[in-house]
Amino acid sequence: MKKLFLMAALLLLSFTLLACEVTDPPDQDMNIEDPTNFKIAMITDVGDIDDKSFNQGTWEGIVEYAIEHGKDHEYFKPSQLGTADYVDAIDLAVSQGYRIIVTPGFLFEEAIWQAQSKHPNVFFILIDGAPHPGNWSPDIAANTLSIFFDEHESGFLGGYAAVKEGFTELGFLGGMAVPAVVRFGVGFVGGAYYAAYEMGLENFVFSADYYDYLGDFGPSDEHKTKALGWYNAGVEIIHAAAGGAGNSVMSAAEDLTDKWVVGVDIDQSIESDTVITSALKGLAVAVQTALADIYAQAFVGGRSIVLGAAEDAVGLPTEVDSFDLFLNFTSAHYDVIFKKLAAGVVGAPISPDQLEKYIEALGYEVPAGLIDKARG
Repeated sequence: MKKLFLMAALLLLSFTLLACEVTDPPDQDMNIEDPTNFKIAMITDVGDIDDKSFNQGTWEGIVEYAIEHGKDHEYFKPSQLGTADYVDAIDLAVSQGYRIIVTPGFLFEEAIWQAQSKHPNVFFILIDGAPHPGNWSPDIAANTLSIFFDEHESGFLGGYAAVKEGFTELGFLGGMAVPAVVRFGVGFVGGAYYAAYEMGLENFVFSADYYDYLGDFGPSDEHKTKALGWYNAGVEIIHAAAGGAGNSVMSAAEDLTDKWVVGVDIDQSIESDTVITSALKGLAVAVQTALADIYAQAFVGGRSIVLGAAEDAVGLPTEVDSFDLFLNFTSAHYDVIFKKLAAGVVGAPISPDQLEKYIEALGYEVPAGLIDKARG
């Protein structure tokens, strides 16, 4: 038990240090006129605004805010995928009078690094990334705010709920091994092992055979076939952190009986009756808060912020009917573990290396190949 709490404390310390490194804004000033009439543009990446996941969650937040406050808004989809294409899309939006640019995904990091100095009188909100010139060293201008989420905490809660419900054969399918998706998977496994530890499940194993990345974020027959293979091999529930590709996993679960999915980013239960819960990120709230700051002339750029359980920015759905598909896991159980996570009493692993130590600290043997699979 002492070893467990020591590990949790070390994990919490590492997360705190990470946040401190990226959240302090430099001494920079912007000279931008009254932004009252600034128009909002979102640039999509590998998905579209109806991807039932990351892009959609961000776009819906923009639309809700813009309609409520009477702001012009539009989205732009690059002709191809790549930094030059993203910069071209940003330039197009700016040329059409959009002075607030929202970009979801770390693939925009180099594009925003170029655009923030190219367009110093435009506000940039970058989700899940920090601008850099290609060397991974953040260089954030005063007109840019980068927002990260503690996806590992959200994934942790999904894995915890699954095992507490009674599932012991779990799988994880990520779209691509990008940082946010890696964190979802690592957290999912960590939460599953923590619940198994609490329940005294000494033989619990998260097999490396059922941890993989699909290579993209779009639905396909190939992805459905893969999920079907896992389900037929005994997997009971799959956390699909894969954008639109998650719909292929849901389709596979629908073809069978008593097979389940943990959704991602937004509440995906509307997509399928097989989605028992979803690992959420507060995309809409984060974007809306940044927009409100811009219009109130209270925007503080030149920094990254990290939002997690402590800020109530990640978690599982908590609406009245959100626990209806569970037979054993209740909202009361959820409240207890969420509060522990938010307070730092329980820590969640954030990387494959930390996951390895986390599993060992709980007294389990690390499954062969699992950590390599998590790295992608």
